Amino acid sequence: MKQLVRRIGQTVALTLPVILVTTGTLAVTRVPWAPPTGLDQQVVAASSGDGTIGRTATATNTQGMAPQDALRVDLMDELRTHNPGTALDLLERTMREKPALTPYCSTLAADLGKAAVRKYQGDAQRARSFARPVCDGAFAAGVVGQ
Repeated sequence: MKQLVRRIGQTVALTLPVILVTTGTLAVTRVPWAPPTGLDQQVVAASSGDGTIGRTATATNTQGMAPQDALRVDLMDELRTHNPGTALDLLERTMREKPALTPYCSTLAADLGKAAVRKYQGDAQRARSFARPVCDGAFAAGVVGQ
């Protein structure tokens, strides 16, 4: 009986670290700072309707613009055609995919907040309902600052 208990203990002692390391590694592959995988892009493409990622079918021509200005146009188009939540999702996705644009994140999110209040004719409560934890709450600050 003692041998059986000892053998079970040894088996658990050897397999438990392997299981913990494996599950920890799998958990880390799905964090926001990890580069997007093919599966992430499939989900995004499937949710955008026509397969375009980051732009709607009626997007404005943004060639020749600075990247942050082109992103602002795309975000405002997204807000206008859908809702502030989808625009914030686009902003978050863009910040992950293009880290060079992160210095503009707060300004862009605040601009989205102001535009959301305008879209809903001054209803800050409705605009605030779309808030996401993108760019340290700058969207909510834009809603309030309107």
